Amino acid sequence: MSFLNNIRRVNKQIPLSKKVSYSIVILLLGIVLGVVSKFLDTTPSNELPFIIESLDFRNFFGRLAIWILIAVYISIYSNSSIRAAINVFAFFVGMVTSYYLYSKFIAGFFPRCYAMIWFGITAISPLLAFVCWYAKGKGKISFVLSAIIIAVLFNTTFVYGWIYFDIYSILEAIVFICGLVILRRNRIKDTIIMIVLGIMIAIILNMIVPFHFG
Repeated sequence: MSFLNNIRRVNKQIPLSKKVSYSIVILLLGIVLGVVSKFLDTTPSNELPFIIESLDFRNFFGRLAIWILIAVYISIYSNSSIRAAINVFAFFVGMVTSYYLYSKFIAGFFPRCYAMIWFGITAISPLLAFVCWYAKGKGKISFVLSAIIIAVLFNTTFVYGWIYFDIYSILEAIVFICGLVILRRNRIKDTIIMIVLGIMIAIILNMIVPFHFG
């Protein structure tokens, strides 16, 4: 009960107008990134700046790692688990809507199958954000949640098997490092244990799930 009271107290300290403003900013961020992602996706690579072409930003935005990182960041730094759910949902609504509106009315095509996948991700994003918010807390549950997030980021960054190990791109590596920084614990020892546990969970997920996350 004291934990719930602390959440209510934090929420009361922030005016409703600011809460709405924060969510609107996150919604706008999603809209902008959705447009940018689709613009890169539909623009010939030789017409893009050299750095964007060489780092393969087009495919980077088409994979999951960056979107997972942004969602985790929004979740953890929201003021409560409920605010995390609202803010992450706002982000994905903005991103997915702008992406597929651009696809339909500017690019001239609508990939229905991919759209349904992203609509599904958007639909469950509030629940996932609600849970992710607790990853930055203290205790065993928060520790395990952080390790699971690291596991998912690991599998969206690296491609591996019994006799091979590779990386999707340098951008995914940067995303993975950023994820470790966001989820780091107070003690270096705890952070190392969390990373090792995350990698172990990633390997198990890689054996169970019949497709790659990247």
